[in-house]
Amino acid sequence: MAIETFFPTHLYRARLGGAGEKQLLASLADSCRAIAVDDGAGQAWCAKNNYRGYTSYGSLTDLGWRDPAFADLEKRLDPHIAEFARAVEFDLGGRPLVLDNLWINIVEPGGMHAAHVHPHSVISGTLYLELPPGAAPLKLEDPRLPMMMAAPPRKARARPENRTFVTVTPTPGMVVLWESWLRHEVPLSDAEAERISVSFNYRWG
Repeated sequence: MAIETFFPTHLYRARLGGAGEKQLLASLADSCRAIAVDDGAGQAWCAKNNYRGYTSYGSLTDLGWRDPAFADLEKRLDPHIAEFARAVEFDLGGRPLVLDNLWINIVEPGGMHAAHVHPHSVISGTLYLELPPGAAPLKLEDPRLPMMMAAPPRKARARPENRTFVTVTPTPGMVVLWESWLRHEVPLSDAEAERISVSFNYRWG
């Protein structure tokens, strides 16, 4: 008897790394808070879309130009993207993977982010800056879920590769990458302080 595994879903995790990483993370967190206060258009977008906290997703597309900490971050992300692309064996045909957008996420206590995918991108990910006790994890959904129809539920202690949902508990300074079609969410947060991260998409140039 043989059981083989095909069509895996890959998840990449690593420290951001590089000289002065601790100082950069602190600078990014401070910048996230300052930008959130000044970005009236972003605040309006969050209010309109019932986002509990702040995100620059609907308002700012030039964080690297606005703040040198974000410009530094953009440079440090590229090697992680290249490593993940090698691991999943993309044949890029000489065309690079290019940062398409990068945005701030500040989730307030009681906030969440509903399940979604990132259309028109190849690789998506998040750098985590501040995660207070009780902060929600990243929740990933088996992409085959809509096709399972009459399948029975999985055992409570099923191996991660057999589960319908997997949660990832990040730590500050961690970069997490996945292919952009992977449905994911941030469940309701029990934290008493803000959960701060920076998310991004890379497209095939």
